Amino acid sequence: MDLFETQREGAPERRAPLADRMRPRSLEEFVGQEYILGQGRVLRRAIEADQISSVIFWGPPGTGKTSLAHIITNRTGARFICFSAVTSGIKEIREIIAKTKEQQRYSGKRTILFVDEFHRFNKAQQDAFLPYVEDGTIILIGATTENPSFEINSPLLSRSRVFLFKPLTQSDIETVLRRALSDSERGLGDLKVQIDPEVIGHIAQMADGDARVALNALEMAGLMTSPDKDGIRQIQLQTVEEAMQRKALLYDRQGEEHYNIISAFHKSIRGSDPDAALYWLARMLEAGEDPLYVARRMVRFASEDVGNADPQAICIAVAAKEAFHFLGSPEGELALAQAAVYLATAPKSNAMEMAYDEVRKDIQELQNLPVPLHIRNAPTKLMKELGYAKGYKYAHNFKNHYIAQEYLPENLRDRRYYHPSDQGYEKKIKERMKRWEELKKQPGAE
Repeated sequence: MDLFETQREGAPERRAPLADRMRPRSLEEFVGQEYILGQGRVLRRAIEADQISSVIFWGPPGTGKTSLAHIITNRTGARFICFSAVTSGIKEIREIIAKTKEQQRYSGKRTILFVDEFHRFNKAQQDAFLPYVEDGTIILIGATTENPSFEINSPLLSRSRVFLFKPLTQSDIETVLRRALSDSERGLGDLKVQIDPEVIGHIAQMADGDARVALNALEMAGLMTSPDKDGIRQIQLQTVEEAMQRKALLYDRQGEEHYNIISAFHKSIRGSDPDAALYWLARMLEAGEDPLYVARRMVRFASEDVGNADPQAICIAVAAKEAFHFLGSPEGELALAQAAVYLATAPKSNAMEMAYDEVRKDIQELQNLPVPLHIRNAPTKLMKELGYAKGYKYAHNFKNHYIAQEYLPENLRDRRYYHPSDQGYEKKIKERMKRWEELKKQPGAE
């Protein structure tokens, strides 16, 4: 065993944190990431066949990136080296590569190099890996919480496959917690911990997709709880809140309270109350709601309740969604708050929603009405002979770039769906449409 080679997993030390002791030892124990590790998936097949190639594991903390590397350690016949970008640099990289080449000359074994926190290497340090990934000296497994597109050199990225690790679901984390509670070898089974399912649910919810946070909180709460006369530790919600230094807010992403609060948020914005909008927004985010779900609701609101009264509203809502996606939490939450206040204080109009509902009603109730001949496309001689595009008036050839002509099917002539309000920019739209109606009534307009 040389200085850098990683030992195969043995029995975990009892002094190690619960999150470390409970690392899954096999693919069967691994929880979550089914879409990349489920039966038959390419990554699972590669691991089971010991044919892993250079990969980048990208995802938030506590989603299983390092744990999967440990599983690969146990399954592979290759030499496995664990390396941290936090504590090492170019010198250590060169030492590892030199030892790897020397050992490969004698053993012929492949070498897998796992680099945790890979994004902490600068571009020059990353370049040091490139020739050895290219010539097969090492198979690189990099773990990162940052977007590889921005943090990893393009040449290195092009020679690796990126696997996205998603935040664990509440159900996933509850599974991990129950396993820790029942495991006497590595978990808390010997502590005789009892905890209500609702409290487990609160821990899982507040962990926000991070299994490490959940396990640390459970262990802290267990140690903070004194055993009763029968030696049983009954963990209470208040103890969990103290362990996590965070209040367990009443909020169930799949239950009634979820719909109650999103309804309150939506109606507060519609009612032009920025303070209430901010309050309900924060209630959702602080309780663990998916911020992108909230962002999607605001994009919908921008069209449904603001519409053309303020055409910038949908731009602001979409920009907030993109800003959160780019920044993540907690920085991105301010962009969502900004959008909520903008929407709450914007002029309101549901004219677009009403118009689209009327259009859908006509489409469902009427037959498929033909396109008027004069606005049909006429790419062939035959179509032109049949009257396609005949009599079409090109608006740009007329004064004010407008000419009165009918664009709806004959059965819907003069039908009006969109009725702009007097709110915000829609007032200008209404005036413009009124002027067009007047032009239509002038002699010779059609």
